[in-house]
Amino acid sequence: MKFKNKGNKSGEILIYEEIGEGWFGGIGAKSFAKELKELGTLDEINVRINSDGGNVFDGIAIYNQLRRNGARIVVDIDGLAASIASVIAMAGDEIRIASNGTLMYHDPWGVVAGTADQIRTQADLLDQVRDQLIDTYAQQASIDREQIGDEMRDETWLTADMALERGLVTEITGEMQMAAHWDLTKFKHPPSTLLDQKNMVQIDPTKPADNDASVKLSRMAAKARAIT
Repeated sequence: MKFKNKGNKSGEILIYEEIGEGWFGGIGAKSFAKELKELGTLDEINVRINSDGGNVFDGIAIYNQLRRNGARIVVDIDGLAASIASVIAMAGDEIRIASNGTLMYHDPWGVVAGTADQIRTQADLLDQVRDQLIDTYAQQASIDREQIGDEMRDETWLTADMALERGLVTEITGEMQMAAHWDLTKFKHPPSTLLDQKNMVQIDPTKPADNDASVKLSRMAAKARAIT
């Protein structure tokens, strides 16, 4: 996570990690709030995302912090906005995606143990969270809640064109050359094109890519906690 005051009442936030703090790092809602406050009062904040998601409640809190900030929020999906990271992207007044970027949404899920009543309670909570996430996407999307719900249930991976077609982004920008470290095998059916891209070196994410650039998307194994 990187926060930068760029002067002229503008700032930049890089979300290039998993959402939620854990053993391997990640962006927690509490630390995000602290860093956001330290940026001061700004007219515009550019939020750049390359994340495979993470903890649903941290993600919702980060989304709400951005919506309440008062600055104009411009989101750039530089590589991947998957799972709860795609919800954070919806905080943008303007949402842009690189032409080789990917947006993914799916139903929330979690690991639970306990009595039958405790497991039923957890299932009810997941249903409530799912409805909240659908509402968040629907505020931006041009498709209806039913289609969003169906696509979340199926775990849907959207190219830049598909995301624009659904109204989940407002603009497609130039291709980006990225290096990330996501383990997408934790999801049900990530695109093979993302799983197969390897041997990428870290490139300055602020610079456009060459036409033949590839994207490496691998990550350490997912933590056993509620994620979306």
